[in-house]
Amino acid sequence: MKTTPPDLSTAERDFYLKEFRGKSLLFALRAKDITAPRDRDVVREVLRALILNETRVILLVETNESTPERRAVEGLHTQLSHALNGIPAPVPLLPESDEDRRCLSILETLRTAPVFIGLWPAQARRPALQNARQLANRLTVYKLVILDPQGGLTASGAPLSFLNGSHLEELQAHGARGEMPHERHRQLETARLALEGGVASVSLCAPASLAKELFTYEGCGTFFTLTDYCQAERLALDDFPEAERLIQRGEQEGALKKRTPSEISQLLLHGYGARLGTERDLVGLCALLPYVADNAGEIAGLYTLRRFHGEGIGSRLVGKAITEGQARGLAYLFACTNQEGARRLFERFDFHQVTSDAVPATKWHAYASERKRTVSVYKRELAAITT
Repeated sequence: MKTTPPDLSTAERDFYLKEFRGKSLLFALRAKDITAPRDRDVVREVLRALILNETRVILLVETNESTPERRAVEGLHTQLSHALNGIPAPVPLLPESDEDRRCLSILETLRTAPVFIGLWPAQARRPALQNARQLANRLTVYKLVILDPQGGLTASGAPLSFLNGSHLEELQAHGARGEMPHERHRQLETARLALEGGVASVSLCAPASLAKELFTYEGCGTFFTLTDYCQAERLALDDFPEAERLIQRGEQEGALKKRTPSEISQLLLHGYGARLGTERDLVGLCALLPYVADNAGEIAGLYTLRRFHGEGIGSRLVGKAITEGQARGLAYLFACTNQEGARRLFERFDFHQVTSDAVPATKWHAYASERKRTVSVYKRELAAITT
């Protein structure tokens, strides 16, 4: 069975387009942020891909009707119309109208077209971001995307790629104390209220990074969910193509060693994957490879996406492997790694560094001698679960 697509980036894009098919995505942006043709082109191409993918698109644009902003909106609409053989003209949304009326305006357009473009006056008393969040909750869209030239959030100069409910509350407390810019605090509040109101996820990114944020595993902004919903479960056959793409990414980053197709199949057959939510993509994986003659197991191929580092994904996977090893009555587990983060993770789970001859000799058959010199070997004795 061939599971590896020829182009990893294309495979990732197709994966996310499949996730978004038949769903509704609401985008909130300011016209002044797409006056640059390069930024506008990125937004246009993403919207075009989504619309052709049978994804419903709601685009809410804050504008002050200045000439540059009017041209930016008109240019985006014209370019989309040319690419999609005509789409409805932008609709001014009246701040004085009630929420139901604004929703009905969107629904009437979406009955016959795949995209709605609404214009919100920048001078309105109600902020555009608040209007976008209210409509996202009222319609319970699948995803809210907030576009801002500053991109995702940062803390102490480091990007915050993923935030769930507990982290959101912590950051909001900082914002309430005036420890972050007002606009960033407002975006955090918007994300929290949207999630609590039923939106599955929120993304915050720069217009120029929109394609990377929506169509790649790595992303390029801040991804919000209400809770982590992280589940580590045995990989099913239908998970294998997605899991193999994750292994490929780990190899490209140097976090995983290069493996043959046969070795990858072994990882998949004995693999466990971590997901955020029941319908979300894999964010990490590992395998528990059996060494029957030694009554042992190896935790191999441990990898998590960079944007979820520090979120406990690796811990869930290692914990799952330990539980499985105990349930099988294995005498011990071991792991080999040249990654400092993995070393610390194994040590937290009471693995101890040992010499290479303390694990099954078959581990080292056909193992590259150069790599063997660079890896650290960790081992943990297991006590079988008694019932």
